[in-house]
Amino acid sequence: MYIKKGDKVQVLSGKDRGKQGVVLRALPAENKVVVEGVSVVKKAVKPNAANQQGGIVSQEAPIDASNVNLVCPECGKVTRVGHEKDGKNKLRVCKKCGHKF
Repeated sequence: MYIKKGDKVQVLSGKDRGKQGVVLRALPAENKVVVEGVSVVKKAVKPNAANQQGGIVSQEAPIDASNVNLVCPECGKVTRVGHEKDGKNKLRVCKKCGHKF
């Protein structure tokens, strides 16, 4: 999976199409990502030590990694990702501007 925690992505399909956000968690085993402010669901939570009151809370649900595309930090455009070898390291490269990240 080419998306990592902290990457800025744009949603390509679904109810939140066009929204941009930062990846909070990457779940490579399930090929899913959790994006800040995208796919927000309401969940009922019982009272516990961390949450004294309980009630209904909003939280982000995972979405499929194929439904998001990376936003290049250099040019700011939505782009596909290429790969380049730098010795033993494998770098991700923006297909539009060539920026390595």
